[in-house]
Parts: sequence; C-alpha cells; structure tokens
Amino acid sequence: MESVIGLVNRIQKACTVLGDYGDDRSLPTLWDSLPTIVVVGGQSSGKSSVLESMVGRDFLPRGSGIVTRRPLVLQLYKTDQGQEEYAQFLHTGNKRYTDFSIVRREIKEETDRVTGKTNQISSLPINLSIYSPNVVNLTLIDLPGLTKVAVEGQPESIVREIENMVRSYVDKPNCIILAITPANQDVATSDAIKLAREVDPTGERTFGVLTKLDLMDRGTNALDVLEGRSYRLQHPWVGVVNRSQADINRNVDMLAARGREREFFATSPDYAHLASRMGSEYLAKLLSKQLEAVIKARIPGMMSLINKSIDDLEEELNHLGKPAAVDSGAQLYTILELCRAFDRIFKEHLDGGRPGGDRIYGVFDYQLPVALKKLPLDRHLSLQNVKKVVSEADGYQPHLIAPEQGYRRLIEGALNYFRGPAEASVDAVHFTLKELVRKSIGETKELKRFPTLQADIAAAAYEALERFRDDSKKTVLRMVDMESSYLTVDFFRKLPQEVEAGGNPAARTADRYTEGHFRRIASNVSSYVSMVSEMLRNNIPKAVVYCQVREAKQSLLDHFYVEVGKNEGQQLARLLDEDPVLMKRREQCGRRLELHKAARNEIDSVLWAR
Repeated sequence: MESVIGLVNRIQKACTVLGDYGDDRSLPTLWDSLPTIVVVGGQSSGKSSVLESMVGRDFLPRGSGIVTRRPLVLQLYKTDQGQEEYAQFLHTGNKRYTDFSIVRREIKEETDRVTGKTNQISSLPINLSIYSPNVVNLTLIDLPGLTKVAVEGQPESIVREIENMVRSYVDKPNCIILAITPANQDVATSDAIKLAREVDPTGERTFGVLTKLDLMDRGTNALDVLEGRSYRLQHPWVGVVNRSQADINRNVDMLAARGREREFFATSPDYAHLASRMGSEYLAKLLSKQLEAVIKARIPGMMSLINKSIDDLEEELNHLGKPAAVDSGAQLYTILELCRAFDRIFKEHLDGGRPGGDRIYGVFDYQLPVALKKLPLDRHLSLQNVKKVVSEADGYQPHLIAPEQGYRRLIEGALNYFRGPAEASVDAVHFTLKELVRKSIGETKELKRFPTLQADIAAAAYEALERFRDDSKKTVLRMVDMESSYLTVDFFRKLPQEVEAGGNPAARTADRYTEGHFRRIASNVSSYVSMVSEMLRNNIPKAVVYCQVREAKQSLLDHFYVEVGKNEGQQLARLLDEDPVLMKRREQCGRRLELHKAARNEIDSVLWAR
C-alpha cells in the first residue's frame, strides 16, 4: 500500500516541480488523473486541527478570521522508525526544517509574500512535504475556510472568491473530499456538506469528519450523524477529538493528544462501540486505503498516459536535436549538414515539392505578357510621331525611296520600351526567390536552434541572389540591345515595294509625303516590333531562369561554404550559438522525460508487486 501511495506522491511532486501544475503540457494532464484529498470546511470548523492530528505535529498557523489564505499542498511521506522528522518547502529548495514552529512561521511568511499582510486570498499554492515515521503516505490539500460574511478589511467578493477556489478543486472527478463539520453544529447547515452534496451528489467521493465531539452540550451526542441516520454517505462518518485551545496554549504534545483521543472514544458511553473506527489515526488509515484503491483502479490509464507522454517527449527531443558539438571538425560538419537541410527545402519549393515555385512561372506567364501589352507603342507609332521622326531623320534632304533612317529610329525607340518589362521580370523573380529563402529557413526545423547561423545563411543567400539578379539583368538588357543594334533584314525585304519599275517619278515624290505613306511605315514598324516582342517574351524567361533560378538551385551557398571553411573553432562556435529558449526547452524536455520514465518504473514495480 505504501509503495502505491508513495508513487503518487512522487508523481505529484514531479508535476509541482515543473511549474505549479502548469509549466508542462503533459504532466498537468497526469496530475489531473491522480487522486487528491482536499480538506473542506467552514472557518473554525477544526480543519487545521484535523490535519495536525494526522501529521502528529503542530505546524499550521492559527488565529481568528481567515488564517489559511493560500492552498497548502501537503505531501506526507512515511519513513522508518527512528529517523528524524523533517519538512521541506518547494519554494526553499532542499532546505530541511526540523523545528515545526519555523515551518508554521514560513507558511505565514510565504502567504504574506503573495497576499500581503491582509485578509486577501490567493490561488497560488504552497507546497510542503513532511517526512515522518508517524504518518501514512498521503497527499492532502488544505484550502481557505468557507465563510458567509466578509469581515473588516476584506472585499465583499471574498465569500464568492473562496467558494470558487474550493470548487476548482472539488469539482474534479479525481478529488476525494474530506468534509469537516463541527459536532456542535447542525449537519444540515454545514458549509462543507452543502458544497460536497452539490459536486458529489452520490457521496462516492465524500468522507465526512465530525470534529469537536468533546464540546457538545452535556446529555447530547452525535450518534445520528456518525451512524449515518441524519445524513448518510457512501463512506462511514469519522469522529475526531482534537486538542482544545487550552492544550494548544500549553503546547500539549500531539502524540499525547492522540492518546487522549483514543481514551475519549474507548471510555465514552456514547461512542465506545464505535471506538475502532473513530479518531485521527483511523481517519488517516481510512484515507490511505481509499487512496490506494483509487490509484490501483487508475494505474492502467496512468501507465497509458505516461507512455504517450514519453513518446511525445522523445519525439520533441529528436526535433530539438542534440547539444552542439565542441570539436571544430564536428562543428563544421554540423554547419554543412544544416546548410544542406535548408538547401534541400529551398529546392523543393522551386521544383514543386513545396508551394512557392509556381509564382516564378506566374511572372513569365502573366506579368511579362501583360507588361509587354501595356507598352505605349500606339503612341510611339502614331501618325504624328512617325511623320515627325521620319522628317527629322531626313534632315535637309528628303529620302529618295524608303526612309531607312526613319525606320531605324522608330524601331530603336520602340524596342527601348522593352527594357522596362525585362528588368521588371528580373526583379519579380528576385523577390520571389528571396521570399522562398525566408520560408525555407523558417521551415528548416534543425536551424531553429541556431539563430546566428540562420541569420548568416539568410544573409549569404540574399547576397548570392543579388549577384544572380545583376547577371540576369545585364543579360536580358543585352538581349533588348541586341535587337536594337541589328535589325532582321529579311523582314523588310519581304515587304511590298512602294516603287514600281517605270513609274512616274513625280507621282512617287508626291506619294512619299502623303498620310498613307506614313501609315504604311507605322504598320511595317509595328509588325517588326511585334515579331521582336514575341521573341523576347520567349527568351527573357529563358535568360532569367538560366541566370537566377538555375544558379540559385546549383550555387546559392557556394560562397558561404568557402567562407565557413576558412573559419576556426571560435568562429564556428559563434555560428552554433543556440537559441537560449530552445536550450532551456531541451533541458526541460530531458528533465520531464527522466521524471516520466521514473514514474513508469515506479508503476511497473507496483504492478509486479501486486
């Protein structure tokens, strides 16, 4: 029995160590699956005395009003006879307290640290472990006493706040409710029983404890309650007799008080027949037995949850990776492996394994054609502009047959417009490649550990893309300039001749300056420019892919590899300077994994012992 409950105590302590039940995603779930005993009662109902009787030590603060202002998670560990009793707080580390009056003072001071020296309450728990040969293995949670009226210095909301805090514990199906009720009070008006009835209507989780039996009026007794006639519970009521205020003032020993309690029940004419199941010692054993039964019933579910948590933690540790190497060779190998992981993802984006590469095709299939169609060629080849350009090209002497210089100037001027779409295509692909680099770095999980290396890879990739863009821009502009510098003669040779052999020279001269003449020139130039536009529409994407996309796939980090290879130990270590958040996460995962495996081993040992 002790091994089973000791197991729960250790698991509960592990949950608490990792962040007040909330720092980890899996352990709080495990905590929620564990049974806990919550002590509930009105103010001055004797809650503190019951707890101290079960521990056998005077260690809780006392006074009027709300004394318990924060939840106290009390874990009891049974030790071998003859060993020294001591207490430990979670917030003070491994410090041991053998003087329990100092324990009482520390509880009060720790409460005041959070709530101030007021009557305010806080839901932040205090975690206390007590190791003693005089206890049974139990975990109990002491909560502020229920009250109906706010006293001086308390807000009116204090009544509701306390009830909400208590409900947050007793609502859980794993909670065993220890409902404390004074015997000199009508059980029907008991705050603890009223709340227990609401959250546990069948009474399966409720243990009723009747205190102050020795303070009842002469000639009266509590047999109707203790024997279950006035208010029946699934579990039998337990009566206790705690130290009187006079005993407390005289510092009567708790062990002596236990002896007096046993004597009270054994010699009482009213309760002697119930003496074997009365008293704080019996209550502790009863709760321990109940806790053991609940735990054993839940061991398979706990084992399944622990195994799943272990699998999740091991998977997360694999993603986080091992700590960075300290050897220069190993560091360089790690850096190159991380670069290759990034490069692989980047190529997947370009090749279609991941989204994003299709945006480059969109530049060629949509943006470039649209830009070419929007060029102001109609204005450039308007009748007025053609006449102006041709006339200026003729100079003082008009052309004899065809205005060749006029043609050339019109074509060169038109083709000059193609520089804009060509450059825009290069810039659009450059922007897309930069975005894919950014996404690829973010998707390379291994790189998340190393923010410095992330930044350096990004900078190197962006620098390489800038070089590729410059080369690409030079290439596409050369293509435009090539079209301007040498015209396709065959195109013009195939045009209909304006002059027929043997024609009238006077008529020819007159036709040369008519509107129809300039319209034919504009039409011919437009046809030629359209032919060049179609060629550029096909060739610009080829140049861009060759100079930018292909280079990015093949040599994006080549320059970075050369520079990294020149680095030495300290510089390599700088690149592998891990993100402190991830280092902390790895450490936490490792600790949680150890705790879960320890819990699994403990449960295994319990199962084999059954």
